Amino acid sequence: MNLTSVTDRAWIDTLLTWVLSGPETEQRETKRVSGKMVGKALETVCAFANTQGGWLVLGVEDAAKAQGTQRLFGIAENPEAVDELLRKLNTHLLPPIDEIRAFRVPCTLRDGSDGLLVALLVPASAKVHSILDDGTWMRGQRSNREMTATEITELSYRRGMRSAESEPVDVDFELLDTDIWRLYLRGRNLAPTGIPDQLYRAGLAKKVGGELSPLRAAVLLFADQPGALLAAAGTRADVRVFHYQGNAIISGAVPNLKKPPKTLSGSLYLLIAQTYAYVLDELASGLTLAASGFRTVHRYPERVIKEAITNAIIHRDYRMNRDIQIRIFDNRIEVVSPGLFPGRITAATVHRTGSFARNPLLAVNLREFPEPPNVDAGEGVKMMFSLMRAGNLYPPQYRELRDQAQEAISVVLFNEARPPIWEQVSDWIDREGPLANSDLCRIAGLDTLKSSKLLKRWVEQGLLVPDTSRGKRHVVYQKPVSDTESPFKTSLLAEPPDR
Repeated sequence: MNLTSVTDRAWIDTLLTWVLSGPETEQRETKRVSGKMVGKALETVCAFANTQGGWLVLGVEDAAKAQGTQRLFGIAENPEAVDELLRKLNTHLLPPIDEIRAFRVPCTLRDGSDGLLVALLVPASAKVHSILDDGTWMRGQRSNREMTATEITELSYRRGMRSAESEPVDVDFELLDTDIWRLYLRGRNLAPTGIPDQLYRAGLAKKVGGELSPLRAAVLLFADQPGALLAAAGTRADVRVFHYQGNAIISGAVPNLKKPPKTLSGSLYLLIAQTYAYVLDELASGLTLAASGFRTVHRYPERVIKEAITNAIIHRDYRMNRDIQIRIFDNRIEVVSPGLFPGRITAATVHRTGSFARNPLLAVNLREFPEPPNVDAGEGVKMMFSLMRAGNLYPPQYRELRDQAQEAISVVLFNEARPPIWEQVSDWIDREGPLANSDLCRIAGLDTLKSSKLLKRWVEQGLLVPDTSRGKRHVVYQKPVSDTESPFKTSLLAEPPDR
């Protein structure tokens, strides 16, 4: 692995300020350079890749042993140890982490002399990594921890390296010999050897103990009631649609539902079409706003609604015992899909990276149907953002819901024109970080009262989150998702500009 020299002074100063600002964190670690450093540094690199990524800076003392610039010892203490680490980064990580970047950072050391640090930028990986003969590691708040076998398996599912769709299930092949199976066969050139062999040749069945068993993907694709058949395996596969009066869920003896929840089930090809049609029917007549008696017409582009539904059904985590939920409110639609983002996708980057096929068997085989619901080109999410922008609507709001019984992804589509100022605010936060009321006044030319009302509205919509840690008079606002931690957020997972 080669070292790249950094000369941009502003970037170096920002890095050093961030590195020296406090103790180790989930995305920051420092180490003095010694012969014993190499093994621990490998653990940190492995842990960063298996968690959220981060920086390992060599030549810097632990914050518990020194403060400020007195922590800067440089790598001249043991340059051979640095060379050994760089070699082992290429040979001792399984699978290799190709995206690691190593930078030679000049600085003034604790004794006033000129010296060098080495900064390793480790991105969160789409894979699960181990160290040769030294286990698999994950990052905690301030240290590394070796993962258990169960944790490694769970991370493999989360990252999309493993998928429940490819697991064999105890379901009779006869229950897959349906009209939808015969529709699928019209698009495939499979010899008429019987459904077990045909599924095996299509990669949708597997031999277990010498006998063929269908994969979970086959049941989802061809069974009339896949959710019922997979219930014994702890999987649910239906869609539940909730239609509420107003803009919020009101808990109580009588929920504020317009009608009883609708449960939709069936093979995925039909389920996508049925769910899409049902949601459009619910939106077609508009809604009566309870407070005013007026009616509102939903303006969502139909392609955006279909894409949100299709993605939820195809890319959900089919290990989880939870149905997809679609919630219709007066001012928005929420689509909640079990599981978290696979690979390196985050809620903050999904509009750039697009979707990731957690369930490639489902995605590939759905293309074989007449009028397939998915193009499978990875551009659907980008299309959603583009069409919402073209319709002068807020962009889709993606969230990872981690603090609940079963983790899920939520996408919210607002039935509300975005004010022109939102684009400026969004861009400002992306570049500068948290936004204060005074910043909004300056950006938009508003007085304090109007600015406060806008900020309150965006908080209610979930577009912004207030940070009150500095006191009520110094509240700042940021987006609910962030790729990195503050204060080095704009550069933390980006390379220096002049490498």
